[in-house]
Amino acid sequence: MQLPIAMFVYNRVDNTQKTIEHLLANTLAKEAELFVFSDGGKNEESWKAVNEVRRYLHSIKETVDKTGALKSMTIIERPENFYLERNITEGIAQVFQTYDRIIVLEDDICTSPYYLQYMNDAFEMYKDIPKVMHIAGFTNLHLMDQKIKGGPISRMVSPSTGEMSEGQRGSFSFYFTPHMSGWGWGTWRDRWQKHFIHYKSRAEALEGMTAEDQDAIQYGGVFPCLKSLDKDPIPWDICWEIAIYKAGGLCLTPAQTMVRNIGLKNGTHFRSFDIIQHYEFDREPSQTPLHLSRVENPEKNPQIESLFAEAITDWGIRYTPFGKVVRFIYKAFKK
Repeated sequence: MQLPIAMFVYNRVDNTQKTIEHLLANTLAKEAELFVFSDGGKNEESWKAVNEVRRYLHSIKETVDKTGALKSMTIIERPENFYLERNITEGIAQVFQTYDRIIVLEDDICTSPYYLQYMNDAFEMYKDIPKVMHIAGFTNLHLMDQKIKGGPISRMVSPSTGEMSEGQRGSFSFYFTPHMSGWGWGTWRDRWQKHFIHYKSRAEALEGMTAEDQDAIQYGGVFPCLKSLDKDPIPWDICWEIAIYKAGGLCLTPAQTMVRNIGLKNGTHFRSFDIIQHYEFDREPSQTPLHLSRVENPEKNPQIESLFAEAITDWGIRYTPFGKVVRFIYKAFKK
């Protein structure tokens, strides 16, 4: 069993502590080899927070070494501020020098107790099906709730076998989609090294993609992910999203989330304000095991894709009455 985990942290000690506590509570934690990549500070003030995180990490490592709570724990301290994109891409490359698979966690991803079991099962079942390029820990959809309440998912599942119809050959506890989620995810070295490119410009990223391709990857415009190509540096996740799309790849995704993002209100790429909005995707991870099965010819399900387009509208943000007014004024001002 190989469970190499790359965890990327910066200056949020509380989030880092919760993320590690949840990881240590996993049923397979003692099999995990944890590599923590601690980014450096941008200035004197940020270095104080970075050093606080590092003190916590070293205290946890002492405990891990004494108790065997993890198979191993290695701390990599960046001497300067690499920023999120460089820290992640170089950290992944470093782990892939030794391992043929990787689990990636940022410092705000709290996992289900059965998350590592799910990831290990997925790695083993799909290691020789290259079309499956990505294992997601998070789902944008409320598939479990929709099945229980008689929603759209219940019409996709055979009442006798529990299997999806119309192109989806797997158990309803998971599904395949070209959309990747970057919250608690994993991949294999051969997929990543063959396909991932950290694009330097929008033109480079979109080379070979038609207008129809761009519309498809953005789900008709409700998922405007290609706007991220205008950032500098370009975020790693849109690069991986495009790589998967261009390769015709799929992402194995749980029907019920196995992780929770606790950093939405103070993250690098997203901030939330309760008075204006709430985040539809902020929900507790599953507290029961997720049972996978092997699908020889995985494919996306049109009904799942339709549900995703609905769920991802406004990035999963649902506005309060006050928020709707603020948003209306903001959009009017932008015009």
